[in-house]
Amino acid sequence: MFRVFPGKKRKYSRVPMVREVFADLDTPLSAYMKLAEGDYTYLFESVQGGEKWGRYSIIGLSASEVYKFYDKTLQVWREGVMQSEEEVDDPLQWISERQAAFTVPSIKGLPRFTGGLVGYFGYETVGYIEPRLKLDDLDDEIHAPDILLMLSEEVVVFDNLSGKLYLVVYVDPQKANAEARGEARLNELVERLKQGLPEQILSLTDENDICISETDFKSGMSQQEFERAVERAKQYIVDGDIMQVVLSQRLSIPFNESPLNLYRVLRSLNPSPYMYYLNLGDMQIVGASPEILVRLEDQKVTVRPIAGTRRRGRDEEEDRAMERELMSDPKERAEHIMLIDLGRNDVGRVARTGTVEVNEQMVVERYSHVMHIVSNVTAELKEGMDAMDVLRATFPAGTVSGAPKIRAMEIIHELEPVKRGVYSGAVGYLGWDGAMDTAIAIRTAVIKDGQLYIQAGAGIVADSIPEMEWKETMNKGRAIFRAVALMKQQCDE
Repeated sequence: MFRVFPGKKRKYSRVPMVREVFADLDTPLSAYMKLAEGDYTYLFESVQGGEKWGRYSIIGLSASEVYKFYDKTLQVWREGVMQSEEEVDDPLQWISERQAAFTVPSIKGLPRFTGGLVGYFGYETVGYIEPRLKLDDLDDEIHAPDILLMLSEEVVVFDNLSGKLYLVVYVDPQKANAEARGEARLNELVERLKQGLPEQILSLTDENDICISETDFKSGMSQQEFERAVERAKQYIVDGDIMQVVLSQRLSIPFNESPLNLYRVLRSLNPSPYMYYLNLGDMQIVGASPEILVRLEDQKVTVRPIAGTRRRGRDEEEDRAMERELMSDPKERAEHIMLIDLGRNDVGRVARTGTVEVNEQMVVERYSHVMHIVSNVTAELKEGMDAMDVLRATFPAGTVSGAPKIRAMEIIHELEPVKRGVYSGAVGYLGWDGAMDTAIAIRTAVIKDGQLYIQAGAGIVADSIPEMEWKETMNKGRAIFRAVALMKQQCDE
C-alpha cells in the first residue's frame, strides 16, 4: 500500500491517494464488475498488434461530473441529474480550459493515465472545428450528444504483468477531512474487491445453431443505394472535387442482451489495440478499434493511418496469399499513400518545424477477421499548443473521411442519409498532465433504446468497384456481427 498526499497541498486542485492490492485471482473484467457500480463508468484494454495483451487495463468508477454537448449547448450532470445548461461558443476551447483547470501531481510507477476526462467526440464535432460544414440537418435516430466526457476521479489500474491492482482516488485538498474521506473510500473499494461474483459463465450459441446473420441487420441503405452512392462519389473524383472519400452504411438490430457481455465476447473474438466499454447511462459503447486517431504524450504527436483491407485466410498459406494480394493491389497502395500524406499534413499544422517523420511505412497488421496496411507518423508539438489544438488539426481521421478532407466531408453529408454520431469520431481520454490518447470509433457498437447500431465504411477512389466497396463495409462489421450472433440464445419462431 502507498499513499500520495503532498505536503504542499495548496498548489494542487486534486491529489491522488493510491492503494496497491495483489489481485492475481481477478481479471480486469471481474474487477470492473465488482467495483464499477452505477452509470458513467468505463473499461479500457489493449492488445498490441492484434496479438499481445497490453500491460495495463484501466477501469473508471462512476464519474463525479459528466459534460454533454448537443450542438453548442453544454449540459453538466452530477449523480444522474442535470445541474446546469448553457450555450458555449467554442466547445473545444471549453474542454481545453477544463482540462487545464486541474493541477495534479504525477504518480510514479503507474501508466500515464490515472484520471482526467474520458469519453468520446462524435463525428459531428467537426462542425465545431470547421463552422462552414453544416452537418445538423440529417436524420439523427440515436440522439446521442456530439461530445460526452466524464470527469474520472476514481480509477483502478490493473497491471496484467504483475497481477497487482492500484486503486486511485482523487481528493480536493482544500476540503475538510479530505484525506480521511479518501482513506475511507479506498477501504470500501478493497472490501468490495474481496467479495465474490455471482455465476458469470457466459453461454454462447453453438456454431451450428447460430440463427442470425448479416442480413438480419437493418441497413439505412440498400446495397443498390450504397452502390449508387459509390458511383456518385467516383464522379466527384473524375470531376476533380476530391481524390478519395469514405462512404459508410449504418446497420442496426434489436438488442436486449447485456452490453457488458457483448464486450466480453468481442474482446475474445477481435482483440485490438483499443478495446473499450463505456456505460453512459442510457447508452453503451462497445468497441475493438484497430486505429489510433491521435496520441499526445510528452509533447510528441502520433497518428497511425490504416488503409487497405483484406479478410484473413482460412489457413496460413491462404493468409500469406491474401497479404501478397493486398500489398500488390495498386488501388490499396495508392489510397494508403494518399492517407500518409494527409496524416503528415494534419500533424504538420501543430508540429515544430522539421519534426514530422514517417517512422513506419506500409506494414501489414493482422486482426481476427481482417488484415490492414498500417503506417506511423510522428512529430514534436509546437510550443504553446495543447491537446485540443492537436484534435482540431487531426479530426476526423482521413481514413474515415477522405482527401481533401473538407470537400470529402461535404460529399459524405450529401450521400449518407443519417448523422454518423459516435462512428468515425474518437473514443479516449484527456489526462491531468495534458496528454491525450484517442482511438477512431470504428469496429464499434452503440447500444441505445433497445437497438444496437454499427457502422462501417469503405474508401472510394477512381477505380473503385461499387460491389467490392459494399463488401468491404460488411467485412469490417463482421467481428461485431459475429459477437452479436454468438450471444443470441434463442431464434425467433
